[in-house]
Amino acid sequence: MKRYMLAALAALTTTAAFAEYPEKQITIVVPFAAGGPTDKVARDLAEALRKQLNNATIIIDNTGGAGGTLGATKVARAANDGYTLLLHHIGMATSPALYRSLQYKTLEDFEYLGMINEVPMTLIGKPTLPANTYPELLKWLEANKGKINLANAGLGAASHLCGLLLQQSLKIDMQTVPYKGTAPAMNDLLGGQVDIMCDQTTNTTGQIEAGKVKAYAVTTTKRLTTPALAKLPTLDESGLKGFNVSIWHALYAPKGTPKAVTDKINAALKLALKDPQFVKNQEALGAVVVSDARTNGAEHKKFVEAEIAKWGPVIKAAGQYAD
Repeated sequence: MKRYMLAALAALTTTAAFAEYPEKQITIVVPFAAGGPTDKVARDLAEALRKQLNNATIIIDNTGGAGGTLGATKVARAANDGYTLLLHHIGMATSPALYRSLQYKTLEDFEYLGMINEVPMTLIGKPTLPANTYPELLKWLEANKGKINLANAGLGAASHLCGLLLQQSLKIDMQTVPYKGTAPAMNDLLGGQVDIMCDQTTNTTGQIEAGKVKAYAVTTTKRLTTPALAKLPTLDESGLKGFNVSIWHALYAPKGTPKAVTDKINAALKLALKDPQFVKNQEALGAVVVSDARTNGAEHKKFVEAEIAKWGPVIKAAGQYAD
């Protein structure tokens, strides 16, 4: 009996100790460079979260490199007090297959705090590409086998993953051209040095609106409602049945972060996802704010497990790995 009373007292003491969380600056680690789509999500979310956490100071720490694994490793090894968090994208689920020597265990070394958004992707082409519609693009791809240049933002990037699945679905091999980030990949697409790219709406919507690229399709199973993208067909309806790729973002803490803290962060996250300005900012980028059960840590973890199972075979079939 005494042992149970001591355990209960310890639990109460721990809860009380974190009752005033946050009492100091919170750092959200973004495992990619500043200015990219994940960084944009993080900065918008930080502002919405701040309002829900007693106007706490929240800073963004861009720790890029190795496809996002350096930043994730940094958080996995950080103090588990709730003051260092990780905002990561789909790479959380694809890194186990991409990297032979990952420095953390995706499903074991983090507390899952909840999902934030889903970002659809678009299939786009250089402005001088002769094809103007998806059927025309498909004919062009068939006629130019062996000569097609497919750009991506680097190993493990959203554009890389979408490109892998596209090639496997079409059964057309393309010359993959990796870049060190989205900006240089887009610049070469605009300049006509590469032919096509599959990338997030956060990167492509502005270029599509301005008429600087050819837009062919979206990667979700339903058409998008964003004005610039509403007329684009889905790849699913265009013949690639079941093709469905969205790049999601979520929030994590180091393993062992006290439940009193993770519960408080999760509650703040759910309210932040309803913040009108945050929702408006995400919609402007073509992103969809998550409102289902995946905003709970346990449900998001189940989702990540399913994503690992989905992408592992795709990456293995492509044989593209990093050390």
